[in-house]
Amino acid sequence: MTVRTRFAPSPTGYLHIGGVRTALFSWLHARQHQGQFVLRIEDTDLERSTPEATAAIIEGMQWLGLDWDEGPFYQTQRMDRYAEVLQQMLAAGTAYHCYCSKEEVEQMREEQRARGEKPRYDGRCRHRHEPRPGIQPVIRFRSPDEGETVVEDLVHGTVRFQNQELDDLIIARSDGTPTYNFCVVVDDWDMGITQVIRGDDHLNNTPRQMQILRALGATPPQYAHVPMILGPDKQKLSKRHGAVSVLEYREEGFLPEALLNFLVRLGWSHGDQEVFSRAEMLSYFRIEEVHRAASAFNPDKLLWLNAQHLQVLSTEDLAQRLHPYLLAAGVDATAIEAGPALAAVVPLLRERAKTLVEMAAAAKMFYRAPQQAEEKDLDKHLRGNGPLLAAAAAAFAALTDWTVADLHQALQTLAQAHAEGKLGKVAQPLRVAVAGCAVSPPLDQTLAVLGRTETLQRLQYAQSWL
Repeated sequence: MTVRTRFAPSPTGYLHIGGVRTALFSWLHARQHQGQFVLRIEDTDLERSTPEATAAIIEGMQWLGLDWDEGPFYQTQRMDRYAEVLQQMLAAGTAYHCYCSKEEVEQMREEQRARGEKPRYDGRCRHRHEPRPGIQPVIRFRSPDEGETVVEDLVHGTVRFQNQELDDLIIARSDGTPTYNFCVVVDDWDMGITQVIRGDDHLNNTPRQMQILRALGATPPQYAHVPMILGPDKQKLSKRHGAVSVLEYREEGFLPEALLNFLVRLGWSHGDQEVFSRAEMLSYFRIEEVHRAASAFNPDKLLWLNAQHLQVLSTEDLAQRLHPYLLAAGVDATAIEAGPALAAVVPLLRERAKTLVEMAAAAKMFYRAPQQAEEKDLDKHLRGNGPLLAAAAAAFAALTDWTVADLHQALQTLAQAHAEGKLGKVAQPLRVAVAGCAVSPPLDQTLAVLGRTETLQRLQYAQSWL
């Protein structure tokens, strides 16, 4: 049997990390078993679904590299199919028209509560065959009255539901539109889904969905309900915790590899290993090993993982990824083209940067000469060092070769002549002069990448600040 999993987001909002983790687990399971991964858009909530949200879901999946084999399928394009199955169930007697008004149903529930019973629909329309004037009926599924429905969940183990506790579910509204629990059943059936991996907030829907599938003569898929993600304060994840669109993580300079690594560790582990490549996730991950307990979102851990993944990217790959962030930071494309090769810049920055946004901010100095250093840096490091700037310019201009080693030796010589051999007292003023601030990569490496002409021009311009 071919393994087929699916990811079925609703485009009523952004694609957040909880959804991405579900997609990741489903994608990993399919790829591990040489199976197929299906993307399905559950857009039947016409009032809240938007084309923009759909586009963002697809863009987010593409950015993460969670490629799908079939789809995207849209539920709004399958309405004829849902209507066909509804008629099939009505004809078979596994579904029926319910003419009860909302007021009747509410009165029924109030009476049940008064008797200390669990409020549920009592099936009074099961045997009604005549329409009621003025009432547009809903369609209910005829749930089994006795026995139990057992979910053999890949995460939670055996979960039992007593059928008498499950009332007759509405599967089509009075306007004829099918409900979520019905659509998802027909979709999973038609698409041959073998494993449904989703959040454990859906666990209570599962017995009803299994009952409908069996009523249709279909074999239910295996289910795996993964725990929810909590905020650092152990409360439900919200925007203040980081439950934002996955594309916002891209804008903030996170790598897709790091985000997926972070999410795979929320509810699953492989020994003490923290950093995983995509190949390692595919090799080690097992849906059966996902923990039942909820996991906490830790933004510091995500930042740390992103820094780790920045370290292992090839220089060429990292340079290519940095380019759009440098543009977003305000550096002109022609300046990037005319300046040092990004492949020469990124090795100087990758060890300190945690995100591509941070790296772009640090890289700006290589493509835009500072117009004025910060006042605190001028006061602390530069004012009174005019002679040092002039001596440095002369020493650098006299160098035969513009290499890190030659520049380092020139700095050592300047330190002996101007700062009693204390390299820091020479390096900091020169750093402020060429970078505009007191923080940069090692000065000899920075000057080597800037080049002789740019370095000398910046030293000369910096003297106008004094």
